[in-house]
Amino acid sequence: MTPESGSQGPAPDRNGHTVIGAGAAARQVAARHSRGRLWLAGFQAATVVAIVALAALVYNVTSNSMGLIAYTVAVDAATLTAEGVSVKEMRRDEMVRILESRLSAQRLRVLDVQGPLAQRSHGELSRILEREVIRPKVVRSFGALESVFRRAEIEAQVGREHPDARLTWRRWWDWQFVTSPQSSYPEFAGIRTAILGSLWMIAITVAVAMPVGVAAGIYLEEYADRGRRINQLIQTNINNLAGVPSIIYGILGLTVFVRALEPLTSGAALGLTDPTTANGRTILSAGLTMALLVLPVIIITTQESVRTVPPSMREASFGLGATRWQTVRHHVLPYALPGILTGAILSVSRALGETAPLVVVGASTFITTDPTGPFSKFTVLPMQVYQWTSRPQDTFRDIAAAAIIVLLVLLLLLNSVAIVLRNRYTVRY
Repeated sequence: MTPESGSQGPAPDRNGHTVIGAGAAARQVAARHSRGRLWLAGFQAATVVAIVALAALVYNVTSNSMGLIAYTVAVDAATLTAEGVSVKEMRRDEMVRILESRLSAQRLRVLDVQGPLAQRSHGELSRILEREVIRPKVVRSFGALESVFRRAEIEAQVGREHPDARLTWRRWWDWQFVTSPQSSYPEFAGIRTAILGSLWMIAITVAVAMPVGVAAGIYLEEYADRGRRINQLIQTNINNLAGVPSIIYGILGLTVFVRALEPLTSGAALGLTDPTTANGRTILSAGLTMALLVLPVIIITTQESVRTVPPSMREASFGLGATRWQTVRHHVLPYALPGILTGAILSVSRALGETAPLVVVGASTFITTDPTGPFSKFTVLPMQVYQWTSRPQDTFRDIAAAAIIVLLVLLLLLNSVAIVLRNRYTVRY
């Protein structure tokens, strides 16, 4: 063979296999390693981008949820009593006397309808006194980092622009913020009603979607004949429904639950109707709509989890004389339960953070009454955040950031419960 003919490439052996030399093999290995390093660099870059984006989100939310605020008061608390004590140091009878002397008769009647002043706790009276008499108003707010590193400049700026304002540090997400109802004054607004509405909605969603989704997934995987066209059509539609925009589910919920099933979702059929929710725009409608939203995800994750069960486990059960249901109940379902709970975690996370379907179904943007049952009118935390961020005042955006922190904490708590259950069953089975 001449050098020219040898340069054409490696020749095949007598079995037809291509034989390459040591140098060519080394070059191929080096090329594969180079491609591997490029992919590794891409994966690392994607991880860094994700961490930076998450850090930016945490910084933005945390910075806006605390910091220095400049506020003015209509009445100085020290002038309300002869001793000049603060609101927290006042006795209950003193606060009642001040409220009765400074508020109009009409406003006192409104407060008495909510609860007689003499029966209010010290904390409730102090909040009413601050809101109705002292009336603090935030005129300027600053982020956490600039409050720490530019405090002298902030003090000078507030002194020029608002000479009568007082400067203090405030963290918006505190226990009072969590336990207070909605208010048109951002200084006193809370998220208690929104938290209760979110918990009610999630409870209904999980109670409806989990049994139906798990049962449907087990049927399609263990009982249904995959060769039949109807079952193939059902499977295709379920896969497509998992990617449908959430606003479509909101329109479906409005058509079916709010309008078509209004006697049921409003409570009229059970004699539990409320005049304010007689149109079916209740927590029950919202929970059923969210159940439809997460149902395809639960069905698909259930099917995938059931597929991971080794066929030998089923065959061994059948060999011992067990029925198909006994096999599913005692062997397949316990083995697949960790994956099913993973799907539940994803579903709860999505349902808790959705806003678009609830806007269509009828979630309130401003509500001060706590939900007392599935037939109550409602709002949820994402709706509350949306309503506050749309307001022009900076203070509303500050409390919106605080509400986001509470929403993240609530989401982590719910997910932690599901993760603990998943890990428990993973160890057991």
